[in-house]
Amino acid sequence: MEDNNIDNMHQLSHTITETEVTSGISLTCITTDKFKTGCLTINLVCELKHETAAALALLPRVLRRGSTGLPDMQAISAALDDLYGARIEPLVRKKGEMHTTGLFADFPDDRFIPDSQNILEETTDLLCEMLLSPNMQDSCFLDDYVNSEKANLIDDIRAAINDKRGYAIDRMIEAMCAQEAYGVNRLGSESEAEAITKESLTELYHKILSEAMVKVFYCGSAKPERVATALRSALSKIGARPNAKIPKTEVRLYPADGTCRRLTERKDITQGKLTVGFRLGKAMEKPNYPALVVFNSLYGGSITSKLFLNVREKLSLCYYASSMLDKHKGLMVVASGVDFDKFETALDEIMHQLKEVKEGNISQWELTSAKRYVITSIKSALDRVGGLEELYFDSKISAYPYDPIDICEDIDKVTVEQIVDIASEIEAELIYFLTGEA
Repeated sequence: MEDNNIDNMHQLSHTITETEVTSGISLTCITTDKFKTGCLTINLVCELKHETAAALALLPRVLRRGSTGLPDMQAISAALDDLYGARIEPLVRKKGEMHTTGLFADFPDDRFIPDSQNILEETTDLLCEMLLSPNMQDSCFLDDYVNSEKANLIDDIRAAINDKRGYAIDRMIEAMCAQEAYGVNRLGSESEAEAITKESLTELYHKILSEAMVKVFYCGSAKPERVATALRSALSKIGARPNAKIPKTEVRLYPADGTCRRLTERKDITQGKLTVGFRLGKAMEKPNYPALVVFNSLYGGSITSKLFLNVREKLSLCYYASSMLDKHKGLMVVASGVDFDKFETALDEIMHQLKEVKEGNISQWELTSAKRYVITSIKSALDRVGGLEELYFDSKISAYPYDPIDICEDIDKVTVEQIVDIASEIEAELIYFLTGEA
């Protein structure tokens, strides 16, 4: 494999500093002068569960509507304009069986603002004001804000049904992991969203604000000491939480009862959606992340993968065929679009290509292409301030923390034998088929 990508990774000028703002609140600074903007995220890390999923998705939308000092969107927009077009948005993430809610800010780097040295501090103050001093009446969120944002959330949940590819993946995961927290959707369900009241949302807000682990990430040119000082001042209202912990993700190595189930659903569609959920077996006992991501790239996660080149291109059995991996949960999902009458043939070939990997039928070209694709994807993420933050957020909340830069060296060293070992115990647990109405 060519070393250019690896060499370029080492030329990247950023350093990582981790510090504790206060007990239960950690700060990861990714210091770099590569970008003209900086970003700051505040993430409250919670358990993923049905009872709170929709409310945690709704909460940052309501917080974004107004604070005590800036009571509405008009006032907030004016304040952001004064910060040279800074932006603050809701942030909700699902990582394994962790559900994070919070706010994301990006803003111009002070170096590019004439006669201004405080954009970081002012943005941090505004972000924390929205988080800690929301606009309330009688100690409750405003009815208008809750109801209008709840309607928007429900619209987003309903809209997901129109994306049949995404819908099929969500339904497969929901069915496969029905007895696990992972089966819960990042946005919750429509019925759960409907049930939220201003009182219940306010109660949840106070609970997580006092109990949840808070993880803050900054990416930009400011020195870590400056960022920590700004945060300690802005977060002075929030108390220490010495018992705060990152929720653990339950990892099941093998299919329940050792069997593979089938589930068919019918809708008014013209193209079938074949989705298969896999457990990764012993590969998740002590995960080798470099080998896992190269395996996924080689099997179905890239345009040079076995699924893409064989099932889609060579045999024309699918309109698309790809695999995706959740390395926190230990799940792999294969998603494909098929003609209704090609379901069984396409399924057989998807399984056959996995068997090919298990048997080590992997060419040097396939291995090299898979590695190059993964490293290029990481490098592409590193070229965006938000992508850099996302990479480090993902690594820091992992059960087996890793460095996104160092992992590229390990990716380059992955062998066919390691990939075969990864694939050896992967088993399908659920085959889901979204087909047309009878």
